[in-house]
Amino acid sequence: MGRIHKLIAATLCLLCFKSFTVDKCVAEAQDIELEAESVDVEKLYENDYDPMKSRIAPKAVPARQVASQSYYISPQRLEQIRAELLYPYFDTDQFRGSGDLQTNINSNNAQLHKNLGFLLPFFGFGFNYTIISLHGHLSFSDGMDYFPAPPLKFPNINWPKENDPSFIAPFYSRCKIGTIGEGESDLKESGVYFRLERDLPGRMDQFGVELRERLKWDIREAMIGAESFIPKHTIIATWKNVTFAGGLPQAIKTTNTFQAVITTDEVRTFAMFNYGYMGWTTHTEAGGDTLTGQGGVPAFVGFNAGNGTRAFQYIPYSQDMRIRDLPWKGWANDKPGRHVFRIDEKVYSGNCFDDESVYKSAPLIFAPESANMMGGILVNVTGPCFTPDKRIMCRFDTQEVVGRYVGPNRAVCVMPRVYAAGYIDLAISIDGGQYAWKGRFYVETPVLAPEMVWFHDLSFHDLYPEKLRIRWDKFNLTMNENAKVSISLWGYKETTLNPDLVFIDQISPEGGINNNGDYTIDVANFRGKDSGDYLRQFEVGFLHITLQGAENQNLLGISPILWSRPMPIGWYFADQWKRFYGADWAAQKCNAWYEKDTKMRYFANEIPMCPCLLDQAQGDKGRFLPDYECDKEGNAACYYHRGASMCFRSGTANIDGAGQQCCYDIEGKLMMTSDNMWGGNPSRVHNLGLVPWNEQSKVPSLSHWYHDKLPFYTCCLWQDASSDGCAYYRFERRASQDCVGYQPPGAAAVFGDPHFFTFDNLTYTFNGKGEYVLVRSDDERHKIDIQGRFEAVEENMYGSARATVLTAVAAKENSSVPVEVRIRQPYAQWRYRLDVIVDYQPVYFDSHNRRVQNFKGVTVYTPANILNQSHVIIMFSSGAGVEIVENQRHMSARVYLPITFVNHTRGLFGNWSFEHNDDLMLPDASFSVMTDVNNLELLHDNFGMLWNVDDKYHPDKGRSLFFHENDRSSNFYYDATFRPVFFSKPPLPINITSFNSTDIEQTCGTSYQCYYDYAVTLNRQYGTYAKYYFDDIVNIRSKNLRTVISCGNLPVPQNGRKSSFEFTVGTIVKIDCDPGYVLVGEDRRYCWPNGEWSWTSFGAAECVPESVYFAQQGASIFGYVMAAIIPLLCCLLCFCCYQKKTGAKPNPKWNTAKKPSEKTSPITKIEDRPINPKVERTTNVTKPAFTDNFESDSGRGSNHGSKKPSPTSETSQNGSSKSHKSSVIDSSWDSSNSDKDSPLPPNDFPALPPKQSKRRYDGVYYTNEPLKNRPNVSFEKDVLDLDMPPKATVSNSVAV
Repeated sequence: MGRIHKLIAATLCLLCFKSFTVDKCVAEAQDIELEAESVDVEKLYENDYDPMKSRIAPKAVPARQVASQSYYISPQRLEQIRAELLYPYFDTDQFRGSGDLQTNINSNNAQLHKNLGFLLPFFGFGFNYTIISLHGHLSFSDGMDYFPAPPLKFPNINWPKENDPSFIAPFYSRCKIGTIGEGESDLKESGVYFRLERDLPGRMDQFGVELRERLKWDIREAMIGAESFIPKHTIIATWKNVTFAGGLPQAIKTTNTFQAVITTDEVRTFAMFNYGYMGWTTHTEAGGDTLTGQGGVPAFVGFNAGNGTRAFQYIPYSQDMRIRDLPWKGWANDKPGRHVFRIDEKVYSGNCFDDESVYKSAPLIFAPESANMMGGILVNVTGPCFTPDKRIMCRFDTQEVVGRYVGPNRAVCVMPRVYAAGYIDLAISIDGGQYAWKGRFYVETPVLAPEMVWFHDLSFHDLYPEKLRIRWDKFNLTMNENAKVSISLWGYKETTLNPDLVFIDQISPEGGINNNGDYTIDVANFRGKDSGDYLRQFEVGFLHITLQGAENQNLLGISPILWSRPMPIGWYFADQWKRFYGADWAAQKCNAWYEKDTKMRYFANEIPMCPCLLDQAQGDKGRFLPDYECDKEGNAACYYHRGASMCFRSGTANIDGAGQQCCYDIEGKLMMTSDNMWGGNPSRVHNLGLVPWNEQSKVPSLSHWYHDKLPFYTCCLWQDASSDGCAYYRFERRASQDCVGYQPPGAAAVFGDPHFFTFDNLTYTFNGKGEYVLVRSDDERHKIDIQGRFEAVEENMYGSARATVLTAVAAKENSSVPVEVRIRQPYAQWRYRLDVIVDYQPVYFDSHNRRVQNFKGVTVYTPANILNQSHVIIMFSSGAGVEIVENQRHMSARVYLPITFVNHTRGLFGNWSFEHNDDLMLPDASFSVMTDVNNLELLHDNFGMLWNVDDKYHPDKGRSLFFHENDRSSNFYYDATFRPVFFSKPPLPINITSFNSTDIEQTCGTSYQCYYDYAVTLNRQYGTYAKYYFDDIVNIRSKNLRTVISCGNLPVPQNGRKSSFEFTVGTIVKIDCDPGYVLVGEDRRYCWPNGEWSWTSFGAAECVPESVYFAQQGASIFGYVMAAIIPLLCCLLCFCCYQKKTGAKPNPKWNTAKKPSEKTSPITKIEDRPINPKVERTTNVTKPAFTDNFESDSGRGSNHGSKKPSPTSETSQNGSSKSHKSSVIDSSWDSSNSDKDSPLPPNDFPALPPKQSKRRYDGVYYTNEPLKNRPNVSFEKDVLDLDMPPKATVSNSVAV
């Protein structure tokens, strides 16, 4: 039939031929139209071809596109194409094919498999294919074995016995292809359409560019939190004119037209449901009318993750009569009939609801989901439908702010300053109604929140920088780069119960600056200012950036606020402090802090003690976590702890809000502030603060900065490191604590199929199926429950493996919220390996600022180098910790308990008593009758199975802590009839030929755990990971948790240094002094095995200045000399006194070489000498003839100045002459000094000659050398009678 004939037949068929049906006539007309259009297709592409409206698909994209041919879309064109509800779909193409129409889909073949060629994240899973179905959904796995009876319930609770498909369903119902209804303007053929567009960012053709830009802005504006989304791939699935199955023939015109647009960047995925027309709701098998398709149970609308995991039913429309409202509800992009969702990890709705009952099932959606405690962030919210005339109120925790209307499905609130840390409630109220719409909003501490304002370098720490360059993300304020922003300085201090946050000064010029994200502060402009006494008290503060005149610069009329992190503001106030407080202002501020801090409660004795070594700190998972400011895996700058390779902080605050910090050098040794000022410091206030957070010393981050960080500036960084203030800080107020007395925690582990390693080193195997108690402690001091879930191992090629494996761990302590960590399904591990559920809500750790999250009574974190959530640590306030590690779907759990739990634990990890004989303790505190842990069957029946828990509370075991979803309970996982393999060395099946027991032994060595898992599962990977985890716990216990004997910190003297900072056994420390100082005392110390330093034989080491040292040495030498001389002088004086008192005289016979002219004067005998000094005594000495030859020396006889030899001189052989003294006692008496020099009255002696020379008798008194030819003379030994009466003095005369 020719084309003309077809036109005539199509036009007149209804009038002329009753045998032609309406559908056939319409189809004929469509075919004729397509043939007419295909006459000159190429010409149509060149002229007025519009790919967004044409029925002809665009040309295929060439493999290599030329940049010069890139298409540019104008704003007007973008607005034009975005005005359409449905995205383009085509029923023909340039080759006269069917275009996007899937002609193979019909009632007999309802689905078609499509390869995607990229990863499509969906509901936690990742798929690279899809199956498009006639029945209104896109699926990613095999469908159900039968069409379930309504109402549909997902996930399928009978999985895995029955299929539980993963699907996206804009309208899940039994459908068939209908016909075009009367009056429809869209004449495309009825049926199912599928279009796939890939690599949109690199497309330069018209259709690719327009599709990318349309998707980008539709998603960004419809879904909060998608402001940076760029579509990479997209799927457009359209069901055009589909009718319900089971209807009457005339019901074929009762049709629905709807569309699902799926777009992704391979990380985030969004689904857009567009409902063009809704003519029916229910197929006949679900109770629908055979003519109208109404009534019964309507279609299912929503998403199912599959594999018995999760589902999202779009309430209130799904399986409800309100499904008819879909074409004029939703209001995404301000379009009725458009509904948008984010579906990559969990499903978030971007649509508004005017049904008040929905808030109970659909939580409030907002973005961002977390923000800085300081506030100022714009939070977009979606939930109730908004109108411009309604009053919107947002409540953050307890603080209310007024919201602004943006669109029907979006309002915005500026977060106020909320002194809190962790999750709080965010709620919405409309027109003064109740706060029914709620969600959980995470408040970040200022030091952990992302930096909204940051400095180009570290010069802001200095007191006198020349310039400070700051940066910020300009789009966090507004998209208008020409908008004016204002920069100001704010200060923070705590002097009253309520902390003060005060405006200090305007930093930017008065007219503001352009919002270009970059500004340089000229610090010199603020020198010479006088801010007043009150503002000069501030030492820590923030930079604050906001729009200037926001009501004129953005559509909302409100401005977000960007805050810097806390910082010292000495760069601003240093000049004022110096002018008003003097040059020693830093010392004054340090002293003021010192006086204040000494009056506060002492806290250092109530915080955890630092481990001695880095390995120990890494192993103490219950008490210490990596420091956010000094982490080699994260922020490795360590500005406040230079030289440290890593620091750790206590995971939770103690009861007073204090915390510990331990830093380790590159050798893994503990750094001490007594060695240098860069050691770790205990904190009076933990970074997390303390409830209530709005009081002084309890504010998260800010109180820590005010009490612990700021004094480091005023006492050390802004003074000399050797100043008194820095010594106060380092040695007294924030002194590092050494590790003397540190006790590492005990550790236990479970891994493999499953194997247990108890606190007391007992190893055994127990393959229970269900939920069991790992650790339980329930007494006055400790209340903790840690449980494990064990499920059957996956089937192997020979059937089921009779063993179980750890799949989930749950823990709770005292009043903390429960924490559960579970392994994800295999196809759901493309992004996250483990699910973390806290307080029955999923949490994620995929951003740096959310890596550590705090909840009531518990801290949960992932290491900084873990990006796939495969390693999770749970820390409780008691110091107990739980570590969960996943590798290739093999999960291990380790529990760490402090020493206070000894003899307080029960469960499968045994009673921690350092004796493994009592590990097999039963729930009733009795001991199991079986003692042989190698008898796996008795161990299974008489010990392991007794520790099963369920949802009902048991006084000895507690109740299940796991979150049971989808109408499940603990009984879903429990199987009392399950009988595992009870051989320690299981035999292999007879028909195994790929490996044998020798191969297993070569792989496993001596590890029986490895052998068991390999043989039971017939999977080498199970065996190798069992061995790996067993070796891991052994190494942890022997290395990370070993006891280290410490001698404690050895203080280094001021102005001195140590050769080593170690203090473990065997350490030898040599102490030296800085140049200009001299070491005094013991210069070497030894750490003995008893944990004590060697004693000091020469006193404690001390470094003294050289000038002081030499002065001390001179004084010492002088003292030593005087100590030697004074006794000699005393002896000489005593001898002289003795000579004087006894009247001793030389023997005349000694003078053997007398000259003829020399006469010897008679000497008074000793016995004739008067004894009583009070009795007058005289000595008459004949005057020598040559008295003029002697001169007086102060009235005393002297031979000084002699001009000629004395008549009594004795001439030696060499011709020299020596003068001899001739008095028994000192006869040279000075009458003028008699009162003070003599014990006798002056008149007791007769007057002596004015000039008298003393004589000495023998040179032996001076040289100790005897004179030659000296005769041997023996003196008479007369008894000295002290009571003898005085005798008359004998007068002797010398003849001249």
